[in-house]
Amino acid sequence: MKYLKFYKKKGLKKEDVFKYFIENTRNSIKTWNYFINWEKVETGLENVKVELNILNSLIGSNNLEKDFINLIQKYPGIIKVFPILAAIRDKNLEILRDYEKLSLNYDVFNFETDKVIDEAEAKNYLKFIKKSGLIRLFKNKKIKNFVDYVFGVEAGLDSNGRKNRGGVLMEDIVATFIMNFTKKNPHVQYINQASASKIKDVWGIDVKVNKSSRRYDFAIFNSKNKKLFLVETNFYNGGGSKLKSVCGEFKTLFDDLKNQGINLIWITDGIGWKTTKRPLEEAFNKLDYLFNLEMLEDGIMDEVVS
Repeated sequence: MKYLKFYKKKGLKKEDVFKYFIENTRNSIKTWNYFINWEKVETGLENVKVELNILNSLIGSNNLEKDFINLIQKYPGIIKVFPILAAIRDKNLEILRDYEKLSLNYDVFNFETDKVIDEAEAKNYLKFIKKSGLIRLFKNKKIKNFVDYVFGVEAGLDSNGRKNRGGVLMEDIVATFIMNFTKKNPHVQYINQASASKIKDVWGIDVKVNKSSRRYDFAIFNSKNKKLFLVETNFYNGGGSKLKSVCGEFKTLFDDLKNQGINLIWITDGIGWKTTKRPLEEAFNKLDYLFNLEMLEDGIMDEVVS
């Protein structure tokens, strides 16, 4: 970690900078976008609303099995809504039917079809709603309609995506800092989701990568001094062995990029680091630029990139 002039101005000694980092990690980076993506929920519902309304005709049927077979043969498109009724995203599903020590047999259901369905295949899908317990939704009017039911299911499934949204939120927050910085410094440009080919196309710089699919969260280029900075971001609420391996990966990446004359900026945050201080401190002392969000707010990009 380079001893930055910025921290001298704050009265921090070199040995105090890492302590400053740890003491200013954040419990949360939740924004209003963290909760439920209602637009995604409504779009998902709109895509299957017709099929759900067709299924409504089966609610409370006195001869459910017969009516189900007739309906699915007449409107095979309703098959595609079965996974969402069971709160899953899979379009093809393998169900463990029986097993022995060395033998696994599965029933395979394909929920994306517009083909003609014969009675035997219709009975197979009837088996699915019976075995999965979905048949309860049709009996005794357990629900009033499938449209409202799926609206709730979609909202629930979207809430399960919050863990993934945490990583996206960190990128979004850092993107705001970078965007504002480049507005103040026209000689600095950036791109997000920067692959080696994208960097080559935009700035004519070759970046050697071990995987052609490798993408960096951001790439920043200073046209005055011709310096390229590759930026990676992450946020960790919890600690564990994964964080130790993450530190090792970034130390290796730092060496690889430095040998190419390319700068690595690692921006990470989260109270998970408070339980994994030692490996992070080792990375902190090795890497030239390792920041958290507090440091970005302090304006550290001004000294590093400009």
